[in-house]
Amino acid sequence: MHKEKDRIMLGKWQSVITAVAAITACLLLPTEAHAHGVDINYTSNVEIEIVATYDTGTPMAGAQVAVYTPDNPTTPWLTGACDEEGRFNFTPDTTQPGIWDVQVRLAGHGGIIHIPVGGDTATEGQGGFSHLQIGVMSACVIWGSIGTALYFSKRRKT
Repeated sequence: MHKEKDRIMLGKWQSVITAVAAITACLLLPTEAHAHGVDINYTSNVEIEIVATYDTGTPMAGAQVAVYTPDNPTTPWLTGACDEEGRFNFTPDTTQPGIWDVQVRLAGHGGIIHIPVGGDTATEGQGGFSHLQIGVMSACVIWGSIGTALYFSKRRKT
């Protein structure tokens, strides 16, 4: 009789582990976005190059660009437009170190990117979540899924 209870308990744990694995697999599967999001990247040496594309990879040709300094985030320091490949280049004033904001907009779509200016090293970035932030968010989702599965698999005493 005791072995029967152990086998039932083992079967419940296998069900919980299978459910957690299935949920984790579903969360890790890549999905395709069907809306027009915006992807803005930058490269910084002395001159900063903005590359603005929709999330489909199509360049935002002719998009309006506004560059804001750290000291004045309401009035554009520089305005312009992206070329046919979605590129826009500018050289920031290095006497104004800090986080510069670059806004790109075209036909109701747009985004903003925050670029650090004033360091000695060249930088590259996307302006999104860091690898550490993505890792912490993923761990929280997995931990929450395991906790939920364990909560619902708890044996009721009669």
